[in-house]
Amino acid sequence: VVPGETALAFYKAKNPTDKPVIGISTYNVVPFEAGQYFNKIQCFCFEEQRLNPQEEVDMPVFFYIDPEFAEDPRMIKVDVITLSYTFFEAKEGHKLPVPGYN
Repeated sequence: VVPGETALAFYKAKNPTDKPVIGISTYNVVPFEAGQYFNKIQCFCFEEQRLNPQEEVDMPVFFYIDPEFAEDPRMIKVDVITLSYTFFEAKEGHKLPVPGYN
């Protein structure tokens, strides 16, 4: 992905159990310092997702890397940004905090 251009990626999730699972995905960007330049336009993360028994789904994320990434001297040696997700089973009444970068 080139900074300033939009991209679409898909993440595969599978429920290997014999019961439905409702969960929430959180994301992580590595290296951490590059996270401030990662911008989600549309994402499945932080929304409950239901996966039926043995169901496998592709979940989309539409994003871009802020063009200011290329101007930041701390990013000069960053050639790869890794976006990963962790799926947690949702607990009734429990809300996950939304991360922010300042």
